[in-house]
Amino acid sequence: MEVTLILILIAVVIIICIFFYYVPFFLWISARVSGVRISLMQLFLMRIRKVPASVIVRALIEAHKAGLNDVTRDDLEAHYLAGGNVEKVVHALVSASKANIDLGFKMATAIDLAGRDVFQAVQMSVNPKVIETPHVTAVAKDGIQLIAIARVTVRANIRQLVGGAGEDTVLARVGE
Repeated sequence: MEVTLILILIAVVIIICIFFYYVPFFLWISARVSGVRISLMQLFLMRIRKVPASVIVRALIEAHKAGLNDVTRDDLEAHYLAGGNVEKVVHALVSASKANIDLGFKMATAIDLAGRDVFQAVQMSVNPKVIETPHVTAVAKDGIQLIAIARVTVRANIRQLVGGAGEDTVLARVGE
């Protein structure tokens, strides 16, 4: 009788441990308290799909608290599985929203997947960046050497960021 009771207790403890390993229950509680509606089954399926539930839920909480209602769990998961940086995209969306910059989720993820830092691009569209070139040396026909330094102020245009010139390209063009 006592042996079976101990075995039942051990089995219950093992089942509870497995449950808490596969289902991030406390993450679900923090999401619910923050006002994000996500089910335990969705969190469990994220674990099966090898998507870090904590990254997605934190991003959803940040987006929800900032008033971005067009950001969904499916979109964030798809962006993560495509190799994108979910946290930077959500930070950029929140910053763009606060700065009254028209930046949609699809545009932000496209910029991120293109290899650009979308959060830095939003910051650069608010605060322009000054790029200083290295010394550019030229010699005139009469033998006079000219050394110049150029300072270029760059403001990011979110609409033209994918396929546009980066800092290295600007430096190369000024050097020409």
